[in-house]
Amino acid sequence: MAVMMQAFYWDAPKLENREHDFWNFIAERVEDLGKAGINALWLPPINKGSSNTSMGYDPYDFFDLGDFDQKGGTKTWYGNRAELEALITKAHANSVGVYADMVINHNSGADEEEVNPLDGEKRWTKFNPASGIFPRDWNSFHPSRFERTMVEGEHFAGFPHLCHRNPSVYKAMFDYARLIIEDLDFDGFRFDFVKGYGSWMISLLSKYQYEKKDMKEFMPYVVCELWSGGDDIDMWLDKANSVTDNQIAAFDFPLRYQLKAVCDQPNYDLRNLTRDGSVVMARPAHAATFVDNHDMGEDIIQNDKLMAYSFIMVHEGYPCIFWFDYYNNGLARPFTPNGINALIEAHHKYAGGDSQILHADPDLYIMQRVGWKDDKTDQPGLVYVLNNLGDKWSGTSVKTKWCNQRMVPIAWDGHGLYGEVAHPDERRTDAEGNCEFPAPPRGYCIYVPIADDANKDEAIAGV
Repeated sequence: MAVMMQAFYWDAPKLENREHDFWNFIAERVEDLGKAGINALWLPPINKGSSNTSMGYDPYDFFDLGDFDQKGGTKTWYGNRAELEALITKAHANSVGVYADMVINHNSGADEEEVNPLDGEKRWTKFNPASGIFPRDWNSFHPSRFERTMVEGEHFAGFPHLCHRNPSVYKAMFDYARLIIEDLDFDGFRFDFVKGYGSWMISLLSKYQYEKKDMKEFMPYVVCELWSGGDDIDMWLDKANSVTDNQIAAFDFPLRYQLKAVCDQPNYDLRNLTRDGSVVMARPAHAATFVDNHDMGEDIIQNDKLMAYSFIMVHEGYPCIFWFDYYNNGLARPFTPNGINALIEAHHKYAGGDSQILHADPDLYIMQRVGWKDDKTDQPGLVYVLNNLGDKWSGTSVKTKWCNQRMVPIAWDGHGLYGEVAHPDERRTDAEGNCEFPAPPRGYCIYVPIADDANKDEAIAGV
């Protein structure tokens, strides 16, 4: 599986001092991200919001990508269409895909208030966008003649919610999606706040047979934000995928909260990681795993965050790295075995095949990936150790799939280790595959099978 990156965080254009120039800011880093093994970038909403200093989650004009003077200026907070297209072109030149953030539930920044004759309520629902595309009034929103009540979903922030059953709204959403995939050359969608409207709309946008500029049909990657528990996400995915080619995934919020507990709660029982509830354990092919994102606010993981990253990078699912952690928190740590870059390399080179839990107790979790090989892939597998004890190295003997095998540590971190020479020693399994695998205090270690005559340094990820 690939690795994606959320290429922004809340108020990033301002905090990076790149207001109205953020597309160029990302583009400056694309080459390095491609070399590090990032396969796709999730970009923020591309359209003009209720102001030109908006993050885009309050859409006003879906078809103004920073080229019309409205809502305080011409460019969006990120730039204009030409800069966005240049970013996408550069990303593709470096083998990096791009996913568009789709906010199709609610609107903001209307030009006038109107009385909705169906319920007599006054709302900001009159939109006259400068692009001239998709003007709308009260009948484009709930309640509408096409659907008086919201039979599905929740309200968001008091904004008017689009009625997708209105043919003009339905068409506009398809026109917007086709602009993104066919004209701008995006590779997929991330749908925002999907509990706010019917999953059928996402299903139809996902299964449409898009045609790229090379005249070839294209199926986008689709991942959705359903901020809920595992059962709700599972049922929603069943419903959404029932009319598609089964390509719709969801961010794994249940796993994220488990990992936050691992990192921030002393003595958290690691056996909880083996239990049902997460998307990746129930349906790994539909799981987008992550550690933090732009919505977490004060609920971000505060301690030992690399423990969480190590977990998502060795298990199944499509891991997503947060730009703020990678750059601003300095967790990339290139050319060392102690950071995200080393975990990315371990993910790509070794994390193939099924996951098998070899040991789990309150303070120690050991798992193996059994490996995968076909005409395109050769990932020999790995052993992953997560140690919850804060004061000492810890490990235990487990029975692996490898017999009489040299096992080399390639990525690790723990309390007081970064920047130090100390590191775990390589191991060798016995004739039955048994071996003891330790990990640093409040840390992790990844061991991989290496031939006896191979150079150890060449196997160490990130070096």
